[in-house]
Amino acid sequence: MSKFLDRMQAHASMSRRRFLGSAGVAVAAGLLSSRALTGAEATGAAPPAVAHQRYKIGVCDWMILKRQKLGAFKWTDQIGADGVEVDMGSLGQRDTFDSQLADPAVRQQFLDEARKFNLEICSIAMSGFYAQSFAERPTVPRMMQDCVDTMKAMNVKVAFLPLGVRGDLVKQPELRPAIVERLKAAGAQAEEAGVVIGVETALDAAGDVKLLEDIGSPAIRIYFNFSNALQNGRDLCQELQTLGKDRICQIHCTDQDGVWLQDNTRIDMPKVKQTLDDMGWRGWLVIERSRSAKNSRDVVWNFGANTKYLKSIFQAG
Repeated sequence: MSKFLDRMQAHASMSRRRFLGSAGVAVAAGLLSSRALTGAEATGAAPPAVAHQRYKIGVCDWMILKRQKLGAFKWTDQIGADGVEVDMGSLGQRDTFDSQLADPAVRQQFLDEARKFNLEICSIAMSGFYAQSFAERPTVPRMMQDCVDTMKAMNVKVAFLPLGVRGDLVKQPELRPAIVERLKAAGAQAEEAGVVIGVETALDAAGDVKLLEDIGSPAIRIYFNFSNALQNGRDLCQELQTLGKDRICQIHCTDQDGVWLQDNTRIDMPKVKQTLDDMGWRGWLVIERSRSAKNSRDVVWNFGANTKYLKSIFQAG
């Protein structure tokens, strides 16, 4: 842990001038003081209703069937969440994301809609990499820059980057050198803009720590997903503790579909909260799945129930 923080401090010191000149002053200040960039600190001004909350609850626009659609905000309001993780759009075989957010007028519509419903855009997602290869696609640098430019223009400080099935470092360890080099480059792009890219991997927490050390950029963190630990039989709370608050920028507070979070017997949510409290972490818990098998496509019913449950645990009192 001390080795990792020493490297963060050295790197941040070298990047001081560049960071202070960027738009992401709040993020830069956190990095330059060697303080963790948590989700709450990384997301601009909060609506008054949730500004005081240590933990905020969000939903993914693509999982509520509103991928990069303005209707995501209305549905999020009905669900009762505090914010939306907005996706960059699909990739397919394009050179970059199929994103309308490159258009300033469209971006403003999204910002206005969020304001209308008193919601935040908690992060920008690159969900296209669930199925595409971050290690092998030739135009990845352009994709990363397009995402970073969108974040900067919309004042969103965290991006979600899943390495997905084609970047699984457990099943395909030979991809590691390429992924590390590309994440180093993406880290430089993110640093320049004063934002952070949160990476989801198939590695365990110790593996993620080593990956971050190899990358060596304070602008690359882990976007932790409960489901990865649970599906692989790992102790969820121990994984969180191994990573520590400095390395986690945001969390997908989710498991596989089948039952709601409140009915999931393999997650002790009060214990998870206590673990995060003890770590000193604060930020966004974003619901991705955990839909009931009884009716998985009823968005408000599923995500509303999960949001209500998480707020009863993380925002009570």
